[in-house]
Amino acid sequence: MEADISVETAEPTRSRRRRGRGRGKKIVITTVVVLAAAAAGVAAIGVDKVMGALGVSGFGGKAAASDTAPPATTEVARQTLRQTQDADGELGYGPTSTAASRKPGTVTWLPDSGDTIKRGDPLFAVDTMPTTLMYGTAPAYRDMKVGDEGSDVKQLEKNLAKLGYDGFTVDKEFTADTATAVREWQDDLGLKETGTVTLGQVVFADGAIRIDSFEAEVGLATGPDKSVLSYTGTDKVVAIELEADDQQLAKEGDKATVSLPNGETADGEITDVSSLIKPPSGQQEESETVIQVLVSLDDDSVAKGLSQAAVTATFTASEREDVLTVPVAALVALEGGGFGVEVVDGDKTEQVEVETGLFAAGRVEISGSGIDEGTVVGVPE
Repeated sequence: MEADISVETAEPTRSRRRRGRGRGKKIVITTVVVLAAAAAGVAAIGVDKVMGALGVSGFGGKAAASDTAPPATTEVARQTLRQTQDADGELGYGPTSTAASRKPGTVTWLPDSGDTIKRGDPLFAVDTMPTTLMYGTAPAYRDMKVGDEGSDVKQLEKNLAKLGYDGFTVDKEFTADTATAVREWQDDLGLKETGTVTLGQVVFADGAIRIDSFEAEVGLATGPDKSVLSYTGTDKVVAIELEADDQQLAKEGDKATVSLPNGETADGEITDVSSLIKPPSGQQEESETVIQVLVSLDDDSVAKGLSQAAVTATFTASEREDVLTVPVAALVALEGGGFGVEVVDGDKTEQVEVETGLFAAGRVEISGSGIDEGTVVGVPE
């Protein structure tokens, strides 16, 4: 697990017999932290080993006040601590969907792989008759004609209006006025002007699409419900698979950071979190449930030139805002248990008991009597 901090803090200084503040500077720390946050976890691997590895002075013995100044000092900082967790992902255009022919015939035209198809554009053609893309969430499932009612009719009328056809009311009723607009649309496409939108003349998608691959070829026969091509959205997204136990890392609307192979880092937003059952494969005898996460990039341009690539997504595992922190190495083990820090005030040093909170990036959240932002504490040199 990685932990990131971006804070204003002071550099450690060699011990002096006076209290003073260093000039703060902006630093960004990224480091690997090994920590058992829960008491049970610490006990399982040994308190001495954990705290010793973190550089806590005096652990495993009794810490006593010293008449000598610590070798170096630093100031208590107020900042946001953030623990992050990385996961492997793949940059692409998201899940694919298929478009199928609804009538028998010969495929006479296909777009190119990678083409962007927008509202009103032909998606493919069978017997020279185009199937047109329109926007909507409901699939086309019937012929639409005068007298029909439903949300699919309203969806069709919205598209006709967006394409510049008028003279009808956008509602759930397919009226004679709707049929007139449909005939105009059919005439513009070179279709027979029937005023009825037959099944197969339109395909509905959420928005503009990108052609991914083909299941049919120009010159070959197709038929009802046979897939012609596969498509994706047009925006680049990162797909990540998390173990079920890590589901809490990803919530729709949360932010994530993506590290790209070109060295760039992109901010993104989690747009979808869903469960996916993976069938057995290889030596795996049972199916596996994973959490599929989609992250949309805030700015696609940072991934320019990358159509598919392995990336690393960084999620925030835990965060504490506006808390007091010190380097982990500033902690000392107190006689009788617990932790403290060595407060330096002029010529005096005093061990003050503190409560610890979140550990991240070599720092720890603390609170205690007399501990405030700017308090000078001892640290190893």
